[in-house]
Amino acid sequence: MSTPPDQALPVLTPYEQIGGEPTVRALVSRFYAHMDERPEAWEVRRMHAEDLSSSEEKLFLFLSGWLGGPNLYVERFGPPFLRARHLPFSIGSLERDQWLDCMRLALEETVADEALRARLFTSFVALADHMRNRADAPTL
Repeated sequence: MSTPPDQALPVLTPYEQIGGEPTVRALVSRFYAHMDERPEAWEVRRMHAEDLSSSEEKLFLFLSGWLGGPNLYVERFGPPFLRARHLPFSIGSLERDQWLDCMRLALEETVADEALRARLFTSFVALADHMRNRADAPTL
């Protein structure tokens, strides 16, 4: 039996698929825990304040809307203009990769669906690559 076209099943956003606010908060919390604890993330960690709570809250607000949930960041701060907000920081491939490594670990810990996790990580790769604002040093 098929669903009539006028009664199509609702399409869930990634925000809904991962479990909404509790999972987004857990993802962000684990992300910053990895950044804070991993020596391999030193360069990206040092770009942040000693107390990560403000960064954690802003990333939660941003990701809520970015994943298709409530547009909390925009409601509080206006348009994110992510690249412009990150221009004061020197971000190259090393920092991008450190950020992505922490996000990959956090996704593995908080998003059970492997296919969804892979799709989200692909989107995070594009987002993180867009933040790069420094050319990498040439290799010899």
